[in-house]
Amino acid sequence: MRDAVIAAITKASSRKSLYHFTRARNLPTIAYFDALMSSSKINPHAAGERRQEVHEVIYSGCAITINAHLRIPDQMMDASCTQEQFRTHLDRHVFFWPTWRDCQTMMESYARREPDERFAVLKFDAYPLLAACYSAVKLSKYDSGSSPRYPKHCNYKKSPRMFLPINIFNSQSKSNSPVPTKPSEIREILIEDQVMNVSRYLQAIYVEHDDDVPVRWRELAKHQADLRAEAIKQ
Repeated sequence: MRDAVIAAITKASSRKSLYHFTRARNLPTIAYFDALMSSSKINPHAAGERRQEVHEVIYSGCAITINAHLRIPDQMMDASCTQEQFRTHLDRHVFFWPTWRDCQTMMESYARREPDERFAVLKFDAYPLLAACYSAVKLSKYDSGSSPRYPKHCNYKKSPRMFLPINIFNSQSKSNSPVPTKPSEIREILIEDQVMNVSRYLQAIYVEHDDDVPVRWRELAKHQADLRAEAIKQ
């Protein structure tokens, strides 16, 4: 069952990889721990609080920067969930995008807001990563942390119910379901708590400056222009 689900999700040529977006200054800490950690694992004392600006945390002696929370309009929230509860849920996960186009949208948004910041995109082999983390994987049909410009026009509400555990993927049958019912509807992939041994799955690191990439991963460094070219092929 596990292999069949992952095979279905990664069947399309444009969905063979997973992309993780981060700040280039976080790469040394990611390389040191060989792990991607959720915000709540890095900073468990601020559960539910809205970060209105980026926040640098010292985790086990290493600096890592956590993104701010976007302001989500109240009308986007499901009646069963408060803003605080939703932020707490989001912060328990590490986020990946199943196509470069989805990741690009996130990257361009941050680049506009923080033009002086350096960013990086980590590209992973999707199949073995999903297999290793299977019990912790959830799927989303929408960009969960986004702040829609026209909330009244959105046909979904934000709550933990928008995340589907991968082990029940394909069991949904409603065409208007708030969770993905087919691979092409998967917009976001979340992994709870952390992803360990990321070097096993890492295929490339896209940056603007090669020296932002830790020495142990320098051979995987690629320019972000190469990733844009790859997206065109998709």
